[in-house]
Amino acid sequence: MTRPFLDNRSARRLFLDRHLLLRPGSGSGRGEDLDGVLDALGFVQVDSVNTLARAHDLILWSRRGQYRPKALENLVARRRSAFEHWTHDAAVIPMAFYPMWRLKFERDETRMQARWPAARRAGWETEIEQVLRHIADHGPASSLDVGGEETKGSSGWWDWHPSKTALEFLWRSGQLAICHRRGFRKFYDLAENVIPAEHRNQHYSVEEIIDWAMSEALERLGFGTSGELAAFFEIATRDEAKAWCARALSEGRIIEADIGMADGSRRRSFTTEAILDEVASLPEPTARVRLLSPFDPALRDRDRAERLFGFHYRIEIFVPEAKRRYGYYVFPVLQGDRLIGRIDAKRADGALLVQAFWPEAGMRMGKARAAGLKSELERVKPLAEVEAVEFADGWMRT
Repeated sequence: MTRPFLDNRSARRLFLDRHLLLRPGSGSGRGEDLDGVLDALGFVQVDSVNTLARAHDLILWSRRGQYRPKALENLVARRRSAFEHWTHDAAVIPMAFYPMWRLKFERDETRMQARWPAARRAGWETEIEQVLRHIADHGPASSLDVGGEETKGSSGWWDWHPSKTALEFLWRSGQLAICHRRGFRKFYDLAENVIPAEHRNQHYSVEEIIDWAMSEALERLGFGTSGELAAFFEIATRDEAKAWCARALSEGRIIEADIGMADGSRRRSFTTEAILDEVASLPEPTARVRLLSPFDPALRDRDRAERLFGFHYRIEIFVPEAKRRYGYYVFPVLQGDRLIGRIDAKRADGALLVQAFWPEAGMRMGKARAAGLKSELERVKPLAEVEAVEFADGWMRT
C-alpha cells in the first residue's frame, strides 16, 4: 500500500495551524480564552531571560495580541487552571493534565535519587522532612525562606544550599507545587493546597498515561516520528513510544505518511487520516509578520524546525560574544508559513532598540515585508513596556 504524501508547504501549514500560528487569531488573551490557548499548545515553556519579554509571555502574545503577563499569573495563582512543572524544561501546563504528570513525578524522583549527589548525602532525608515541615507549619515558601542562595561557583542543583536542593526535589517529585511567583521567584506549597482535588484525586495506569501522552502529542504536532512524539511532553520513553506507535498502527488508530521536508526529502512519520483530511480545508496563512520567542513550541524541537522550514537556529547566550554569529538573544521572525529571518531587539532606555535583522537566504525584504516587520515591532511595545521603537544604523542586514 502506498503511503500518503504531504508536501512541504502543506506540512508547514498543518504544523503552524496546530500551533495557532496560521490564522490571524483573536481573543482576550485571559481567563477561559487563555486556558484554551494553553490547552491547544499543550504547555508553554517558562524562561527567565527578559531582554524584550519573558519567553512564556511572548509565546502567548504571539497568539493573542491582547495578552498581558498578569493573565498567566492568574491562571496559575488564582484560577488554578494551570500548574507549573516540567516537560523538556520548566513549563506552565493545563491543570487538566495534572493526573498524567504522576508518572513523571515518580520517574523524576527515581532519577534524582540516582543522579543527584545531594540525594545520596548523609542527612538528606532529614533535610526533606524539615522543608516539608516548614511549609506545613508556615505556609508557602521560596528558596530564601528554607535555605540560602546558590553557593559561589555553583554548577548545578547539587551545589545549592541543601534546603534549596530539597525544595527542588520535592517539587519535581510532586510533593510540592508552585503556588505563585513574586517577580520571577517561585513560591511553593504542599501539593494538596494548590492542586484542585478533582485533578489531584484522579489516577491512571502507566499504559493509560502513555496512550494519552502519545495521542495528545500527535494531535498537537499533526505528524511525527515516535521519537518526536515522545519528546513533546517527555512522559513516554523512546522504547514506550516505539511500542505505542507499533500497537496504534496495527489497530488502525494511526497511519504512516511521507512528509515533505524543506530540502526536498521525505520523512516517514505517523499521523491519522482525520488529520490529513483537514489539510484541504486549511486557510491561506495570514500575511502578518510575527515575532516569536526562541522557546516557541513551534521551534522547541530545533532539528524538526530545520527539517520542516529550512531554518537553522541556536541560542547564543553561552557563546562568547566574539564568536556569536548573530547575537546574545535573537528572535525568529515568521511570516505566513515561512520563517523569514531573525532579529536582535531589546529594551534600552525606555525604547525597543532594534540592533539588527537578518533575513533568511533568498528572502527579499521589499517595502511591504519591511513595513510588516516594523508594524509587528510597534504591536509588541505594550508587552515590552516601551514607548518607542528605535533602529540602530545599518540594522537591516540585507
